[in-house]
Amino acid sequence: MWVAILLLAVALALSVGHGMRNGQRKLTQEDINAAVLKTLETQVLPSEYAKAYENVLPSVVRVVSYVKKSRLKDEAAAGKPRAGSVKPKPLGPATSGAPPADDEEVEQGVGTGVVIIDKGIILTNLHVVSGADRIKVIFADGLESEATITGAQPENDLAVLQAKRIPDDMIAATMRSTADLRPGDKVLAVGFPFGIGPSASGGVVSGLKRAFRSPEGKQEMNNLIQFDAAANPGNSGGPLVTMDGEVVGIVTAILNPTPARTFLGIGFAVPIENAAQAAGLPPF
Repeated sequence: MWVAILLLAVALALSVGHGMRNGQRKLTQEDINAAVLKTLETQVLPSEYAKAYENVLPSVVRVVSYVKKSRLKDEAAAGKPRAGSVKPKPLGPATSGAPPADDEEVEQGVGTGVVIIDKGIILTNLHVVSGADRIKVIFADGLESEATITGAQPENDLAVLQAKRIPDDMIAATMRSTADLRPGDKVLAVGFPFGIGPSASGGVVSGLKRAFRSPEGKQEMNNLIQFDAAANPGNSGGPLVTMDGEVVGIVTAILNPTPARTFLGIGFAVPIENAAQAAGLPPF
């Protein structure tokens, strides 16, 4: 749109220059303002949320973890419940046929990740990939790749993944300090809620420096960003971004005192400063 405005202004200037040679009046600031206003009135501008989504989308990945059925049987026989065994599943057509053989893999869960370095380094939540025998990531262009865990920050439920293959035009997300983040600032959460996506939900920062204790009471996280953009199982590990499409946090938890595990208006994200340190990057 701004290119069009610039071209319009140049055209007006040229026409005025020609007109001055023919005795016509000189172009005024009022003429320019009127031309710009007319363009703004006739052009449909994308919303702030739409622009933020477009900016961050190339860096968002779907993260799928798998476990071997034989190991699940062994753990069940030994009476060892798997931590986080209830994970968000992708929605889709029901599968049919014989159950998988013991050596086959079964899907453990689906989450989200965000590329922070264009060499295929991805941030996600540790609970999305913990205990997995194999991890697969799917990039925005559809490329699928196996990935390995190269780092972890358990106190903030963060994991760092390295993809074995990456798109030729891989774009890493832009990270932004949370130092100037304030309650009321607009934010966008992007991810794969219940496996559907990529999906976007908009809201605002509700508070800063919040604490959250897991429903099992085994872990407490501090210094979290509270937000009200809708987040559900499957959003875990996805980016929380500003209206510039810059990542300020990694979505990690929702507060719901019921067993439903659905969104009630309170979500939490780990500030990107903490997340970057998990990947070995210096803080802002």
